[in-house]
Amino acid sequence: MDILANPRTPLSGLYDVPWPSSDADRPMALLQRCPAAAVTPLVSVPELAAMTGVAHVSVKDERARMGLGSFKALGAAYVIACDAEASTAKGRTYVTASAGNHGLSVAAGAAAFGAKAVVYLSQSVPHAFADRLAAMGATVVRHGDIYEDSMAGAQAAAMEKGWTLLSDSSWTGYMDRPHRLMEGYLTLMAEAVDQMDAPPSHIFLQAGVGGLAVACATYARNVWGASPKIVIVEPTAAPAIHASIAAGSAQTTTGPVSNMGRLDCKEPSLIALKGLARDADFFALISEDEGQMGADVAATLGLPSTPSGAAGIAGLLAASGHQAELGLTPSSHVLCILSEEAT
Repeated sequence: MDILANPRTPLSGLYDVPWPSSDADRPMALLQRCPAAAVTPLVSVPELAAMTGVAHVSVKDERARMGLGSFKALGAAYVIACDAEASTAKGRTYVTASAGNHGLSVAAGAAAFGAKAVVYLSQSVPHAFADRLAAMGATVVRHGDIYEDSMAGAQAAAMEKGWTLLSDSSWTGYMDRPHRLMEGYLTLMAEAVDQMDAPPSHIFLQAGVGGLAVACATYARNVWGASPKIVIVEPTAAPAIHASIAAGSAQTTTGPVSNMGRLDCKEPSLIALKGLARDADFFALISEDEGQMGADVAATLGLPSTPSGAAGIAGLLAASGHQAELGLTPSSHVLCILSEEAT
């Protein structure tokens, strides 16, 4: 594990980037109107606490979120629901790139509100995701070898055909929809706050482009202030946020394909990067073996997931040699997010 303490210096080039939303009221209100909505459980895992030398570990379990298998159900479908409230969703075609779960949310939202979904997938995305998307009525297009290739294809299609691009990342000139999408993710952290008797001392959050991590970090800071130490966990093969914080500006990184596929993003979302530079305490990189260990341990504890979904747990396990650096003690209470079901 490679740990970078947040230097707390402003990042260059992000002046015009909006801060992430901290208002969970609107997405929670819309969610309550959804027949498939239900609060996901917060699970106490004493075995994991014993393994990692802390007093308590809580895991927010997103595997059954709205029947879609991950926290991503709260994002794109929420954006489409907001469009439907404004009577602008029906008949529209939403196009996106996805490593799997985000595409499912786009497909579900489009199907629910009379729209169409086109999802670009790289060759590395498992066929099972493509099959699920097709079964939900989405048109699936394979494009390129990595996520960034599929994103380029989706952007080109949106411009050429006049479709609505619905990405879970943000970049210069594209902020409004991802800003709202990340607002949807606030719901899971608002639920966790209500489910906990006291604030955690540490929060381990996995990051790809950073949407989940920044939503959770932003809401945690607003409710609990500076007390929880927030640790952002990425694969060594895709250190987009870690590298950007180290360089002091947004970076495009390179590396091999990671087995933590949903976290295998080489460029950060600018909104997420800006928020995490303010709210996170540490940025940690984990190896492929450490990521797989997280999934293996989660499975033995009755919480089967993927290396991506269990990456926060993997980060906690990998922190065994860094307790002093991270401020972990035998009295610590750690919160992790189990972000997706096993595939």
